[in-house]
Amino acid sequence: MIEHTKHVLSNGLTLLLNTDPNTKIVAVNTLFKAGARDEKADKTGFAHLFEHLMFEGSKHVPHFDKELQKVGGSSNAFTNNDYTNYYCTLPLDSLETALWIESDRMLHLDLSEKNLENQKSVVSEEFKQRYLNQPYGDIWFLVREMMYKNHPYMWPTIGKDLSHIEKAQMEDVKSFFSRYYSPSNAILTISGDINIHNTITQVEKWYKDIPSGKSNTNAYPDEPVQMEQRFLQVERDVPQNILLKAYLMPERTHADYYVYDVISELLSGGKTALLYNELVKKASVFSDISAFVSANLSKGMFVISGRLAEGVSIEDANKKLNDLLLQFKHDLVAQKELEKCLNNVLFAHSINSMGVLNKAMNLSYFEMIGGAELFNDELNKYQKVTAEQVSDIANKLFVESNENLLYYLKK
Repeated sequence: MIEHTKHVLSNGLTLLLNTDPNTKIVAVNTLFKAGARDEKADKTGFAHLFEHLMFEGSKHVPHFDKELQKVGGSSNAFTNNDYTNYYCTLPLDSLETALWIESDRMLHLDLSEKNLENQKSVVSEEFKQRYLNQPYGDIWFLVREMMYKNHPYMWPTIGKDLSHIEKAQMEDVKSFFSRYYSPSNAILTISGDINIHNTITQVEKWYKDIPSGKSNTNAYPDEPVQMEQRFLQVERDVPQNILLKAYLMPERTHADYYVYDVISELLSGGKTALLYNELVKKASVFSDISAFVSANLSKGMFVISGRLAEGVSIEDANKKLNDLLLQFKHDLVAQKELEKCLNNVLFAHSINSMGVLNKAMNLSYFEMIGGAELFNDELNKYQKVTAEQVSDIANKLFVESNENLLYYLKK
């Protein structure tokens, strides 16, 4: 359980505070409700570009990391399709340093031509190295384009096309910043051995004069029910063949999300789980195989992906996997297996509740999806999942008409 206090500033900034007396390290987490799904189809990669630009300095803090390192702190960030998250940890007695530099880049980010060109170059190089010139680098471009026909999840966080970042103009960048990087579109969470009253006073001091801006009220096109199997086969210069199946599933806030996540754990939660035990250990069809859910704020993906063992045809591997999924749909999961799965979930949840940074990130995320207090009810929702629900959802999920099948073959 993570306790918290919520305070909303007059400019709309949501502040969440968690007191942890067991450490002298404090975490400061800032979540902006802006991800790759908020980009235009002809100007993708901007959310990720901004993750880089936010470290280029601001009016009063020309070197963000340098100021943080002076007091023994560190920082990082990540972007996904739904939001962008910035975080730092530092000694408790230097908390105000983090508030100073974070608030200054929210209000006075240095959006100069020099900084823009510098980060365009960095992101473009990352695009080339990780996605164009890396083995399997284009796999999620292929899967997303095959799976999503309406929703902006059809492109990955890095962007749809390298040219979109290379051609980014200052006008586009400033427009994105003013639209999404504002107090009313942000959640600031602080976790550590803090005094609630004093911390609210400090946050008000550094953030209250930042103009409110607009909240992200974007409406996203719904992805319709898939009516037939989609199939794609490609050949690449890679060491092993990959078989990947992706199925459309409900959004993270859907009541059935927990059942889908439990199914992924039953199939792939360790080397005694069904997929590894049957298709790697016993049958030697795959060298490794896993299942996971994407946990998106709009309709997400349930993915099964495996690297084939040498000498196994991909058609045979697909048949063996289909047979196993058919068996999984037909046979009610044993209560012992379900309890084992839920114990794994309980352990992961416990780990996720430890440490000031985990606490700050979780509170921010759950506040975004409906309320920070929802984190504390997660275990109850998992523990209510029944074997009958698993069977029902599996029979809806693993159907050919909902399948996006990729044969990713080595040349």
